[in-house]
Amino acid sequence: MITLSEYAPIVGQEVIDQLERLAEGLGPARFVHVNSTYTGGGVAEILHRAVPLLNQLGLETAWHVIEGDPFFFETTKSMHNGLQGFKVELTRKMWEHYLEVNRANARKFDWEADFVLIHDPQPAFLINELRPRAAHWIWRCHIDVSRPHLPVWRLLRDIVNQYDSSVFSMPQFAQNLPHPQYIIHPSIDPLSDKNRELTDAEIQGVLNRLGIEKDKPIIIQVSRFDSFKDPLGVIQAFRMVRRHTPCQLILAGGRATDDPEGDRILAEVQEAAAGEPDIHILMLPPDAHYEINALQRASDIIVQKSTREGFGLTVTEAMWKGKPVIGGAVGGIVIQLQDYQTGFLVHSPEGCAFRIRYLLHRPEMARRMGQLAKEFVRNHFLITRHLRDYLTLLTIVRSPEGRVFEF
Repeated sequence: MITLSEYAPIVGQEVIDQLERLAEGLGPARFVHVNSTYTGGGVAEILHRAVPLLNQLGLETAWHVIEGDPFFFETTKSMHNGLQGFKVELTRKMWEHYLEVNRANARKFDWEADFVLIHDPQPAFLINELRPRAAHWIWRCHIDVSRPHLPVWRLLRDIVNQYDSSVFSMPQFAQNLPHPQYIIHPSIDPLSDKNRELTDAEIQGVLNRLGIEKDKPIIIQVSRFDSFKDPLGVIQAFRMVRRHTPCQLILAGGRATDDPEGDRILAEVQEAAAGEPDIHILMLPPDAHYEINALQRASDIIVQKSTREGFGLTVTEAMWKGKPVIGGAVGGIVIQLQDYQTGFLVHSPEGCAFRIRYLLHRPEMARRMGQLAKEFVRNHFLITRHLRDYLTLLTIVRSPEGRVFEF
């Protein structure tokens, strides 16, 4: 098990000392997280790393995952799409099923806690059934709700209003709610299999196993096969680039148990890439963190051409590996990528193609951009900062005066 002291060479011992002081100030406390999937997606990855570290700091921390049938996850995916601005129809039958699945899950939980942090819409209704079980309830929204489809948001808002506070990834996502709201950026763990340093031999071994030759520059996008990640737009951009510059494209993704649309999007991507030997479609298992790390480190340019994004941790991961990154100008990507400094922001397949060609023909700029990007992540988006934010949040929530803070 990785210990907190192992992060000191990366972030400095003073950061670890600060975490220990904050945890000591909280005293004995029980902190419960609840989400809807144990694997797949940034939320699960953060919790896998953060929960053991919080326990090391002396905060009794637990993580529970709600269960649901396919209809429940179809419903919550529609909610997710609606909250990100798509016009979806949430029928009475869907809504009643969502409530009933939450009630059924509530009957399985027997914990008592000082703090409960509910992640995203799927388990949000648990507060209605379990309110007396915890002193403080916090709702954590990881998605872009800056311009939600109002019929969906109004239904969820009636639930979220019951919470003591909410947490969003960006100020632009905050909503008109009757309680304090806090801004906490997500993070990556630099010591995880997905982000730790790899040798050249380890990287080459993964390429050999996946049948990828490094005979041409590699452009990669790593993300779930989701329409919001715009994999079809990435293919379109790649084809524009390849007319003039030899290169190859990797689209690497996996499944999340709470996303029923993945197989359909994957089929569309496979159809669009049919007959293209320079496009590699990789469907990786949820625990393929080592392989993703190697693929990113082997790549020349990393793309995240999202059209909606809560934060975009795949961008953070790519920046940490010292790679030039091109991302859609949406959500948390705009916080991470600064044109000509830590990356490039784009608005279309044409813009993405232009920036790919630009960087392929300017390797020195690509190298410098990658160096700046890594230091930016070191200073702002590592898990030690996330732990500090959690500890600070709990300290503030315990106080009677609610205010808005950006950590």
